[in-house]
Amino acid sequence: MTKRTLAAASVAAAALALLFSSSTPLRAEHKHSPEVQERSGANPLIEEMRRLDTVFKEIVSGVALGDGVRVHRAIETMHGAREKTEEALHAGEIKPPKNSGKLEKFEMMDKEFHGDLEKLAEAASKDDRTGMLRLTKKLMDGCVRCHAAYRK
Repeated sequence: MTKRTLAAASVAAAALALLFSSSTPLRAEHKHSPEVQERSGANPLIEEMRRLDTVFKEIVSGVALGDGVRVHRAIETMHGAREKTEEALHAGEIKPPKNSGKLEKFEMMDKEFHGDLEKLAEAASKDDRTGMLRLTKKLMDGCVRCHAAYRK
């Protein structure tokens, strides 16, 4: 097994372990309080998180298989999501469920995350497997940090 194959397999295994390590069913991962569920159709933050969930699964599969086209295609589906969330945050229409008084930090983390998504898209378009792997790990860490700080 080459180092690249081993590294890609490690990312895939880590992602799967993270997905299946929860004691709750997978469908429960996006359950929200009744008031958030009621607004979820109009909540750009919740919609962006749902899209990211789907996209990230596709990214992990693409990285594990060394398929830059698949990774790039998945990332392209995110275009416009960040802007809708940002507009709603600035209009006061939505706020994170936890630490909503720390919106500057939230926005900084979000901007960095989406910047890293763009870097991943660049690495994918160059079929840079090492870069894709490194950035996928960084993005996963960003998800975990943001959820720890802002999700109930």
